[in-house]
Amino acid sequence: MKIPKTTKRYCPYCKKNTEQKIKQVSTGTKGSTLKRGSLKRAKLRGLNRGFGNQGRRSRKAVSKFKRKTKTTKKAVFLYTCKDCKKSKQSKKGIRTSKVVQE
Repeated sequence: MKIPKTTKRYCPYCKKNTEQKIKQVSTGTKGSTLKRGSLKRAKLRGLNRGFGNQGRRSRKAVSKFKRKTKTTKKAVFLYTCKDCKKSKQSKKGIRTSKVVQE
């Protein structure tokens, strides 16, 4: 999907239509391996050792290749007003495989 570098849209801070710069927001960082409920944390606590049924830890996790995955990510954009220099993020992300700024 091709998007322009600037566009004219409503600025809620200036309360009028102004020229705004468009920038794609990054998707963020990966989650920690020691989050609550993670398998690594459970193993460190020694929850799946010994004999017998280990409950939900006795099942093997579904491999990432068997799991259904989405082929695209939602692109979220940051609009920066050229008059007041304030930024506003777009509410709805657009699902697309690639974003190219022209």
